[in-house]
Amino acid sequence: MYSVCLVSALNRMTSSSNQAARLAYVFPGQGTQMVGMGLDVYQSFPEAREVFRQADEALDFPLSRLCFEGPAEELSRTINTQPAVLTVSVACFLAMHREGRDGMPLFVAGHSLGEYTALVIAKGLDFRDAVRLVRERGRLMEEAGRLHPGGMAAVMGLDEASLEEVCQETGAQIANVNSPEQIVISGGRETMAWAMDLARARGARRVVPLEVSGAFHSNLMQPAAEGMARIIDQYPVRDPLLPVVANTTARPLTTAEDIRGELVRQMCSCVQWRHSVEYMAHRGVSTFVEVGPGRVLTGLIKRTVAEARLLNIGDALSVKNMDA
Repeated sequence: MYSVCLVSALNRMTSSSNQAARLAYVFPGQGTQMVGMGLDVYQSFPEAREVFRQADEALDFPLSRLCFEGPAEELSRTINTQPAVLTVSVACFLAMHREGRDGMPLFVAGHSLGEYTALVIAKGLDFRDAVRLVRERGRLMEEAGRLHPGGMAAVMGLDEASLEEVCQETGAQIANVNSPEQIVISGGRETMAWAMDLARARGARRVVPLEVSGAFHSNLMQPAAEGMARIIDQYPVRDPLLPVVANTTARPLTTAEDIRGELVRQMCSCVQWRHSVEYMAHRGVSTFVEVGPGRVLTGLIKRTVAEARLLNIGDALSVKNMDA
C-alpha cells in the first residue's frame, strides 16, 4: 500500500494541472524529534498507519511505539532518532497527499538526515531501504562518536568567513551553514572548547553547545563514512524523479551515482543549507513546505529568504488546514 500511495502522490504532483506550482518540499533532520510525534497523523490517515507498520517491520522492533510513547532518552539516541524522524516525515507527506494538498515541486531537499526523506519522496530510495539505511547511519555515527569524542555548537551573529578563520586556527570545522545568522561548528572536545571561546572573542552574539553524541559532519565521522560506503552498496538506488538539492553542493542530484556519492560525502562534509535554500529561491521557488516534526527549517528559511511563503506539515491539523 505504501508504494502505491507514493506512486500516486508522484503522479498527482507531476500532472499538468500542478505544473505552475512554485514549491519546494523540505524535510527536517535530527534534533526535531519529540515524544508523541506522528501519533495524530497515524490515527487520522490509513496511509500514515501503513508507513509506521512498514517501518516497524523493516527494523523488526516497534519504532512507532517509541515515537508515540518514548521514553525521550531512547528516542533521542541517534540510532533511533534518524529512522523515527524519517518515518514521521514520510507519514506526514502521504497524509498531505491523501488530502489533495500536494502540488508539483520544483525541488525537494532535506537537512542532513532529511536528505534521505527527500530521496524517498523523489523515488531515489525505497522507504523500507531508507529506514534501514538511516538506522545503520545512526549506529555508525554513535560508534564514531565513541571512538572520537567530540561535539557541535551553534554560532549566531558571526559571518561565515570569520568563523572559517576561527576553525582554521583551532582545528574545528564548519558543519552546517544554516542561515545568514546561524552556523554550526564541529570537532573534538578540546578543539570545540577553544573554538567556542574564540568565536565569542571574535564577536559572536551567542554560542550554544548542541546535545549530540558526536562531532557530526566533521572529519571525526570518517569511520562512519567508510561504513556507509560499504552499506549503501548493498541497497538499490535509482535516478530520482524529482530534483533533490544536495547538502554538500547545494545543487541537484539527478542520477543514482550522484546519490551514492552524496550520502557518503555528507557524513564528513558541511551541510550547505543556506546555499541550498538560496539556490531554490533563485530558481523560482516562492513557497517552502516543511514536512515532518518541528519547525526548525521554517525558521532558518525565514532568515535566509525573507519574502518566501512558509508552510508546515507536522500533524493532522496542519495537513487538513494546508492550502498550498
